[in-house]
Amino acid sequence: MTPTSHHQEGAGGVERVGVVGCGLMGSGIAELSALAGYDVRVAVSSRSTPAAGRSRVAASLDRAVRAERIGAAERDEALGRISFTSDLLDLADRQLVIECIAEDKDAKVELFALLDKTVEDPEAILASNTSSLPITTMASATGRPEQVLGLHFFSPAQRMPLVEVISSLHTAESALARAEEFVTVGLGKQAIPSTDRTGFVVNALLVPYLLAAVRMVESGFASAETIDRGMTLGCSHPMGPLKLADLIGLDVVRSVADALYDEFKETLYAPPPLLTRMVESGFLGKKTGRGFYRYG
Repeated sequence: MTPTSHHQEGAGGVERVGVVGCGLMGSGIAELSALAGYDVRVAVSSRSTPAAGRSRVAASLDRAVRAERIGAAERDEALGRISFTSDLLDLADRQLVIECIAEDKDAKVELFALLDKTVEDPEAILASNTSSLPITTMASATGRPEQVLGLHFFSPAQRMPLVEVISSLHTAESALARAEEFVTVGLGKQAIPSTDRTGFVVNALLVPYLLAAVRMVESGFASAETIDRGMTLGCSHPMGPLKLADLIGLDVVRSVADALYDEFKETLYAPPPLLTRMVESGFLGKKTGRGFYRYG
């Protein structure tokens, strides 16, 4: 867990952070930012969601206290820094807004157009946590494309040390520098730069590897257990590719694969039929209790 000591007042010129969406990634980024000392406001899609969002963050902070990563006082202070709203207009005063809604291009474009009208500070950074969609498309929906960039956190955001900082052809150097300072000085994370290419750095390498493992299972060449043991014991990976795919979510793996294939038209990016059938059957991995393995 990122301790509060990382936060420097106004790192990257940011003190007030907005997060749109409170699923796994949104709640994780909100928690991380609050623990680092930021004033965080989370916008959710419906009036019933704020309570669910708050309880998700509280449960995660409680786990961190039990694991002795933070103290009870830190937990209480962090919760006190997070507010929830179902009205996007409540993000008007934010200096950085991070979008964490579903990987749906049309929905994201619509949201960025709304954020452009809502966020008052023309220097505010509008960031997307997308794992695969073009930043340029979202930037073009705004009147301030130079202030739009990608901040791709990895799950769980509270624990994983990396953030990809993605620039489009429009992004201003000053916005990039401020975003990187927020990530490194403010949140205490490691940042790597990426240009605006589908999959960015990590997923462009990771997803073909995961798909190759799925194809091995599909062809009957090897079982999921055999493949995963091979990679953990033979390559010192902390987790095999199929267990990792289950953890990420097979729907997410397929959506990134689809985006990569759409952009590059290379066979290694094409989702194998087995992956598509599993997603269509609702076997999405750990979050649904069944993927390449069974859970719970």
